[in-house]
Amino acid sequence: MNEKIAILDFGSQYTQLIARRVRELNIYSEIVPFNKLPSLDDSVKAIILSGSPFSVKDENALHPELEQFIGKKPILAVCYGAQYIANHFGGKVERSQKREYGKANLSNIQQTDPLFREVEPDSQVWMSHGDTIMELPEGFELLAKTESINVAAFKSSNGKFDAPVYCLQFHPEVTHSLDGAKLLRNFLRDIAGCEGEWTPASFVEDTVASLKTQVGEEHVLMGLSGGVDSTVAATLLSRAIGDQLICFFVDNGLLRKGEFEEVLASYQGMGLNVVGIDAKEEFYRELKGVSDPEQKRKIIGRVFIEVFQEAARQYPKVTWLGQGTIYPDVIESVSVHGPSVTIKSHHNVGGLPEKLHLKIVEPLRMLFKDEVRKVGRTLEITQDILGRHPFPGPGLGIRILGDITAEKVQLLQEADAIYINNLKKFGLYDDVWQAGTILLPVQSVGVMGDERTYEQAVALRAVNSSDGMTAEWSQLPYDFLATVSSEIINNVKGINRVVYDISTKPPATIEWE
Repeated sequence: MNEKIAILDFGSQYTQLIARRVRELNIYSEIVPFNKLPSLDDSVKAIILSGSPFSVKDENALHPELEQFIGKKPILAVCYGAQYIANHFGGKVERSQKREYGKANLSNIQQTDPLFREVEPDSQVWMSHGDTIMELPEGFELLAKTESINVAAFKSSNGKFDAPVYCLQFHPEVTHSLDGAKLLRNFLRDIAGCEGEWTPASFVEDTVASLKTQVGEEHVLMGLSGGVDSTVAATLLSRAIGDQLICFFVDNGLLRKGEFEEVLASYQGMGLNVVGIDAKEEFYRELKGVSDPEQKRKIIGRVFIEVFQEAARQYPKVTWLGQGTIYPDVIESVSVHGPSVTIKSHHNVGGLPEKLHLKIVEPLRMLFKDEVRKVGRTLEITQDILGRHPFPGPGLGIRILGDITAEKVQLLQEADAIYINNLKKFGLYDDVWQAGTILLPVQSVGVMGDERTYEQAVALRAVNSSDGMTAEWSQLPYDFLATVSSEIINNVKGINRVVYDISTKPPATIEWE
């Protein structure tokens, strides 16, 4: 890595957004807890201090060891970072009488300063803070204010430190700060001297070279899901080590209609060394009569490990386990507030590395989801895979409410295939973040021809979201819903009612179980 930006995390809800904005400028950024500063070698071009839910006046305020880095690299301190700098060097910081939250407009901007190059005189910014900087410390100068606060931006005076310190009371990383991207570009390019050469193509080149060194002549085993992350990770590994990579694609009997055959064919068409494992009967046998959703999840996870272990015994040369871990999972596990209790189960695979005594290799561990897709396009992975909706690890097992049988799976697969195929036919698939069909544990009265029916009901679910943490129900057209309902009822024997879920997350969840 020729250049990177270290982002010190003080627990702000916007810290990941800062990292993403830096990367959008083709500059690699890395989030680290405020008290775990990395080695400041030549690759670290600048340091950004994030915001925080804490006040610098709190007893439990977070205290970075400023002496380790101030003056050694250019610094951009945002919100809490700015307040901390002001307070630490003898300025006056007070708790605000009211929380300053929302849009504001800059005034008295020092437009000759390189930070504010091409920034509008009354540029709109986004405030979100409970402390206010009342007076600047000695050795710092004002760069901008707003109508309600006297200090919106300031910097160290020439000669104060060997490297400049810039401080912003507002958040340049959010889209409500209309010139925020310019401010970040000005700081990173003009002040910190970054070249901006971190691109998907350079990531592929660097990662393939790194994997060759890391793995050497050893063999890697990887479980594929048909999703974006595992596919891109496997393709990178394949580029680096070729046939030393063995991939398993397990049919747990809970995939979508035809998915096992289709995905297996696409993987083999990509030149991946993939072994398809038909384990439907093992999963159905263990799930028989089980209705509790958490118990179903645990059984599905356990049986997957057992199937994976049994198949892995045929490959004694394997010493590595490949995983599709991405950056949000890594950040979560090294949080300011301590390790997370819920790292995604499909990434740590229920303890598989320990059970199989394998080392872990994670080619995507420093990428966000959208970056994974960009890398996938660079690797020329088909849009059918890169554009796929997220699909839960337990698959249709948590979209069949109640106990699971092969007959129920087939019923749901047929209804779900009609729904998804029509989303594609109507040109709606790419407008929706995730969609699926849920088989409900209720029967309802219907009439088909002159006969009374008493059959199953399904719910259609479609949501829009950026990350799955919150989600809005998708407002699909009535004519589309009418077509799907009619096709399901007329073509899937055993279903006579279709409903559409219009719940948001929160309070509902995306899946029903």
